[in-house]
Amino acid sequence: MNQMKPCFLIILSLFLWIGLHAQNQMDLKGKVIDSSNMKPLQGVSVFIKGTTRGVVSDKNGEFVLRSTPLNKEISLSMAGYKTVSVLVDGKNFLEIKLSPSLASLSDVVVIGYGTQKKIENTGAIASVKSDELTQTPIANIGQGLQARVAGLQVNQNSGSPGGNVSVRLRGINSINGASEPLYIIDGIQISNGGGLNSISPLSTINPNDIESVEVLKDASASAIYGARAANGVIIITTKRGTAGQTKVNLDSYVGSQKTPKKLDVLNASEFAALENEVFKNTYYPDPSSEGEGTNWQDLVFRTAPIQNHQLSVVGGNDKTKLALSFNYFDQKGILVNSGFKRYSLRLNLDHKVNDWLTVGTSILSSYSISNEVPNVTTTGDAGVVINSILGAAIGAPPTLSPYRDDGSIYPFGDQQDGHYREVVNPLNFTAILNQYALKRTLANVYGEIKIAKGLTYRASFNTDIQSGLTDTYSPRSIINTSDLTDESGSASKTNTNYTFLLHESILTYATKFAEDHSLNITGVFATQSELSNSNVINAHGFPNDATQNEALQLAQSQTVSSSRSKQRLDSYMGRINYGYKEKLFLNLTARVDGSSKFGADHKYGIFPAVSGAWRLIEESFLKKSEILSDLKLRASYGITGNAGGISPYQSLATVAATGNNYDINNQYLIGINPTGIANPDLRWEKSKQTDIGLDIGFFKQRLTIVADYYFKKTNDLLYVKTLPLSSGYSSMTGNFAALQNKGFELAVNADILRGELKWNTSANISFNKNKILDLDGSTDELFVTPYSVLKVGEPLGIFKTYVFDGINQTDEAILPGYDGRTGGYKVKDMNGDGIISSDDQIITGDPNPKFIYGFSNNLSFKNFDFSLFLSGTYGNKIYNASELSFEMPLGQRNMFAGLVDRWSPNNPSEEYVSGFQGGRLPITNHPVQDGSYLRAKNITFGYTFHALKWAQQFRIYVSANNLFTITNYEGYDPEVNSYAGSNTVLGVDNLVYPQARSFLAGIDITF
Repeated sequence: MNQMKPCFLIILSLFLWIGLHAQNQMDLKGKVIDSSNMKPLQGVSVFIKGTTRGVVSDKNGEFVLRSTPLNKEISLSMAGYKTVSVLVDGKNFLEIKLSPSLASLSDVVVIGYGTQKKIENTGAIASVKSDELTQTPIANIGQGLQARVAGLQVNQNSGSPGGNVSVRLRGINSINGASEPLYIIDGIQISNGGGLNSISPLSTINPNDIESVEVLKDASASAIYGARAANGVIIITTKRGTAGQTKVNLDSYVGSQKTPKKLDVLNASEFAALENEVFKNTYYPDPSSEGEGTNWQDLVFRTAPIQNHQLSVVGGNDKTKLALSFNYFDQKGILVNSGFKRYSLRLNLDHKVNDWLTVGTSILSSYSISNEVPNVTTTGDAGVVINSILGAAIGAPPTLSPYRDDGSIYPFGDQQDGHYREVVNPLNFTAILNQYALKRTLANVYGEIKIAKGLTYRASFNTDIQSGLTDTYSPRSIINTSDLTDESGSASKTNTNYTFLLHESILTYATKFAEDHSLNITGVFATQSELSNSNVINAHGFPNDATQNEALQLAQSQTVSSSRSKQRLDSYMGRINYGYKEKLFLNLTARVDGSSKFGADHKYGIFPAVSGAWRLIEESFLKKSEILSDLKLRASYGITGNAGGISPYQSLATVAATGNNYDINNQYLIGINPTGIANPDLRWEKSKQTDIGLDIGFFKQRLTIVADYYFKKTNDLLYVKTLPLSSGYSSMTGNFAALQNKGFELAVNADILRGELKWNTSANISFNKNKILDLDGSTDELFVTPYSVLKVGEPLGIFKTYVFDGINQTDEAILPGYDGRTGGYKVKDMNGDGIISSDDQIITGDPNPKFIYGFSNNLSFKNFDFSLFLSGTYGNKIYNASELSFEMPLGQRNMFAGLVDRWSPNNPSEEYVSGFQGGRLPITNHPVQDGSYLRAKNITFGYTFHALKWAQQFRIYVSANNLFTITNYEGYDPEVNSYAGSNTVLGVDNLVYPQARSFLAGIDITF
């Protein structure tokens, strides 16, 4: 019995402790209301401070926190409201008021190598939040930025899944160099080439992982990145862990896509009649009997599925914060055999080791697979029919059959005695393998040490590692039987590897002195290297299609090639931010960059910038204004550089094996020829930019306006100059050209309604004018296509052509100097000399828009939400180059439907020429069309369930994308450029993959 006493006392003590502990806890109930209108607030996060326990208020603003300690504080937070802390102090019910915050002023924006309150910002910086980016289903970050930032022009180069975009910030700043901005993703620098047929490197990154995007537009904001910042900087911050309750989120949608438009072409009967006219025979004895024939566009287009699924976990405590997500994205293309698939994994981890040391990492890893269909930029009339799936679909004779009886593709050369062997069956392109697979990892590891009060050192190590494999195979089965040889069937394998390494040491000192003065000093040393290599195997002549390109050793012939390059950039940077009373701010920045790309005496460049801001709202005569809540004047000047315009080794004399091989004494020797002339004076492009900005807020920031005027001049442009043949070289890269951009930007945001019915709207508009100041010092004009020209004093990419003047009618005099004919194009004699010559060519169009704009509306009522997003351009022209192919009736290929009304002696048309064999149309302004458009990018309607037993929040939604486009343009899509990524050939449409219209349904669940 005595042995039981200790056990009894222990058990009794335990029960007493539990009882006392229970008395120190209770179920806390509460209600959260808006202090401005006294209405309940739904979706407020309520946490017990120092723990991960929390709940979310329901639609009545009410919450229940189980087992809450009596002496603890609770924290309440919600976007758009000030965060508050309340002591429980034994109360079992609390009514808590949250006050709306002046969010646009208190927001923190990410700047280069740090953050800053928005009110302290002296440069032109625009922010885009994650919910705006993912409002539309996108595979590419650039797509999500379209029309959301004033001054940022985003063109979807191709509607192909995973396709690239061209991003231009405040105009085009280079001629032969890169004009894409620099992207910084969690400290890792990446570039986007913007080419038409390349898969965007941005599409390997999951947009759902992004927390915010800051666009650094002027020199004072971007000069901190010096050599790579001439085209602006886009800083992307991914979602990180937070202290508090762990949240698990599932975001998933599925949908379908289809082409919004098909082009009208001749049916089989109309085509047969045209063929008889062109060849002046009766190849089709009874054209009307051919009927409608084959609709080739119906065969190459399809309704395609799209799906996206993301699972993420976010949580942490005061020591460790974690964000983990997995994403699967699969988009089939609206053109058969095209598609894009991505698997991605993200891990962001931050750990506070002690009071003076914090370490962490960001890892973004993805595996993407892209299947492409051939696309070309051919300017002639035949190439688009032979080398492009859309060109082949429009030009394919509707009198032919797509398939044999056994279901295999029927080559045109095997039909109708080979009469149409010079054009190809569009389905050939759906049988060609063209797949690109990319494994990519972006990783950042950092350590941050608090050396003393206000003094911090941060070291980061960043890498971008890519491994790509391109597989191609063109099968024997699609070749005309009469054209099959031992060399038929072609394949290739291309392995590419890229490694980017970057180390940055960042020293920051922040202090306040004399009460009203603040100072922030930042110093940076950075060194980065880029290494790339590739190996290519091409093979021809396969016995059959069984192994495609997986057994290249079976081919009759193989060729191999390889390449390797390396470049390095070292940088030193200093920045001083000074502030006085949150009223006056001054920013001084200087960066020195040294690149291995440039000449021996010009490797280093200095890029300084200065900016200042005056918040007039803090002056006594405005501070008590009931209308104005913010008024800030900004001004900046700075110089930024561009090293992205050239590849490595351009300053050196180079040699290469160019295929000029020799047989000397029966010995096969490979010839190595000089390919590049040395230029030791090769140096940086430099852009000098002035910016004047005004930030205005009304009615406690419910209406905000941001306006900027800028002037940017770029000298020492990297330009490829044509050399005389006597030099032994065709061209030379040097700093020969100059151009300028100037413009005005306006962004407006209005928080119109609050309460149960909420309505927020935002809009932006941008005007930019571009002008070439110099080319190479001796040339004032240079044609880059038969219709696009570079001309000093004019914008980039303008169209210069003859002027279309109708159709030559019977017995009408035809001026000498061009291939005119009765029933053919008539060209206007602009100088009146009676002869058609190059002197009669004039500027007939500008592909640069007069302005671009975006407009967004977001409404919510109780649990319902609705959003509408519009975008567009105005004043830009498009050269519809497909007209050169499909309004030129040469025979053996189909034409646009307008050719039904072609000229004949009995039908004196003034627009469409008569059929003729072997002729060509002169290059006129007839294909120049208005490219202005207004597009409904996204319309979304959703409903949210709150405070469910099994989930904190459950939202369902439906969405329509590219629902309609208002435009006068006659092609597939007004948002087009077949020469995507080019700075010199703009606004040209030669049948680019059109953007799809999609309809989606999705769910968003937070546990």
